[in-house]
Amino acid sequence: MRVTIAGAGAVGRSIAAELLENGHEVLLIDIDPKAIKIDSVPRAEWLLADACEISSLDEAGLNACHVVIAASGDDKVNLVVSLLAKTEYGVPRVVARINHPKNEWLFNESWGVDVAVSTPRLLSALVEEAVSVGDLVRLMTFRQGQANLVELTLPEDAPVVGQRAGSVPWPQDSALVAILREGRVLVPTDDDPLEAGDELLFVASQEVEQELAHLLAPH
Repeated sequence: MRVTIAGAGAVGRSIAAELLENGHEVLLIDIDPKAIKIDSVPRAEWLLADACEISSLDEAGLNACHVVIAASGDDKVNLVVSLLAKTEYGVPRVVARINHPKNEWLFNESWGVDVAVSTPRLLSALVEEAVSVGDLVRLMTFRQGQANLVELTLPEDAPVVGQRAGSVPWPQDSALVAILREGRVLVPTDDDPLEAGDELLFVASQEVEQELAHLLAPH
């Protein structure tokens, strides 16, 4: 894929390096000459320009881009880049970084954002996930809140322990997508038994999260 990253700070450069390792083409854009550190990611293309300007995005060739990542440290910049990428260039996938949690509500389809990544929320979710057994933890939101990736570690006295995955009456609008067990990732089948200590990953709508948590919690 061809990926354009707006914001060549530490976050943008790290993403670029990872994408290049995976065989993608990457262009980094930044308005600050100090951010143009070509030696740090020598295989990337670089452009000193304002990613909020149409002329800059024309020069970047956004019409031929598969993914745009708005990764600057300024939420206003990330929103403008996302909106221009989606509305002016029809970029199929727009990913935006959220720097301040209070701005999360803005990062949606109205601003051209397909996937919003909030570092503070993700870090807090990972902390919760590390210390919680029996509590449902929201790890990530897809498509502006229509579905979430949630995790729960089964306690020993959960009523579903010992049952087969296919026999559990999972709530509508939820799907068990993976079981993490003893360092292995299992794609669940109907015949797989659920064991204490399993980390269960679900894609679920927000409306059924409480129902899902109640189903898995000790009674």
